[in-house]
Amino acid sequence: MNLSDLRPPRGAKHSKKRVGRGQGSGQGVQAGRGHKGAKSRSGFKHKRGFEGGQMPLHRRVPKRGFTNIFREEFDVVNLDTLSERFEKGTEITPALLKAQGLVSRNQRVKVLGRGDVTKALTVRAHKFSGKAAEKIAAAGGTAEVLA
Repeated sequence: MNLSDLRPPRGAKHSKKRVGRGQGSGQGVQAGRGHKGAKSRSGFKHKRGFEGGQMPLHRRVPKRGFTNIFREEFDVVNLDTLSERFEKGTEITPALLKAQGLVSRNQRVKVLGRGDVTKALTVRAHKFSGKAAEKIAAAGGTAEVLA
């Protein structure tokens, strides 16, 4: 075997199909584009989501609801969780809750009233539900609202 004997495998190399070059070429007339219509014309491009003139999906599906741009998002913590995790007299802040893994994001914190509190805790949060504030006060603690 010599380098001069190397050849590509049979059928790997073939000449380019020359379309639209007359009847004798076998690819004249429509040149492989089928009959009339937008797709047979040069320069045809359809827009994203175009379905051939049928009403596109993004226009067929009904639009529902809306997004409130004034929505305030809070990470929530319940009283039973605070009661389990913290000792009497502890000052609970959003930073401490984040360190303990009770809130995940760096967002404002809201305390909700699920469960009971038996310890006097000082809780600092951005918002309290009515019941949560009552229960903390009843247990001898304080609920301070952060600005």
